Amino acid sequence: MIWEARHQYARRRKWLPAGKEGKVNKPTENGFATAIKMVSGKWKLDIICELGATPRRFGRLRQSIPAISEKMLTQQLRELEADGLVNRKVHPGSPAKVVYSLTESGSTLCAGAEGLCRWGEQVHCSGKPE
Repeated sequence: MIWEARHQYARRRKWLPAGKEGKVNKPTENGFATAIKMVSGKWKLDIICELGATPRRFGRLRQSIPAISEKMLTQQLRELEADGLVNRKVHPGSPAKVVYSLTESGSTLCAGAEGLCRWGEQVHCSGKPE
């Protein structure tokens, strides 16, 4: 009810054309917003940084990030794979060997993330940005 009143008011004031009611308060898409969406998650940057060093199997990746649970690691890897940042390669055998690596997009993101990490370390150590 309140939303209808807001939309009617906005239409009268010519801020909102008819038929655009569902598009109010939607953020503008830009490159930064896209990047943040792709790495939003507590462990995604950690995973990307670990895979940036070398491709890893699930167990090794889990060992290199000890605070993450297996469930969360699996979930974050699936999201990164769906976003096109991580490759998942299954080698046949018993048991199947699964190796995770960064795609080309993931590698470029890793390079950008390293600069952000260096900046964060400077801020953390000095208490303010230089």
